[in-house]
Amino acid sequence: MDWLHSLLFPGGKFLHIEWHFWKVIGWLGNTVFFSRVIIQWYATEKHKRVVVPQAFWWLSLVGSMMLFSYALFYQKDSVFIFAYAFTWIPYIRNLMLHRRPQAVAPAPCLHCQTTPPTNAKFCPSCGSKLAHP
Repeated sequence: MDWLHSLLFPGGKFLHIEWHFWKVIGWLGNTVFFSRVIIQWYATEKHKRVVVPQAFWWLSLVGSMMLFSYALFYQKDSVFIFAYAFTWIPYIRNLMLHRRPQAVAPAPCLHCQTTPPTNAKFCPSCGSKLAHP
């Protein structure tokens, strides 16, 4: 079993990596960010159409923030920092859109069959009171 130990821990490093707090944050960030692809792929296969579940955006946000922290506080590399500095904007926006209630298409007026605008209380064509579900 010494060969396995020397393979996995050469020079006392696991997989040739010197592990410390920021390395763990960086690797966890990569893992979380990558897992979003698996979640989206699974949802798409399940529904047999392209689906982007809310979990995709949460994993994107958390993973990119972990990678941004790693870049900012450990790597201190301006290219790496800038790569993740603004990725949170579309992730937050998409999470906001997921929380927005879905609009229900209005039913046609029972009297004249005209389709009224959303949230109308009376038919614009005949003036009849609209029945809402």
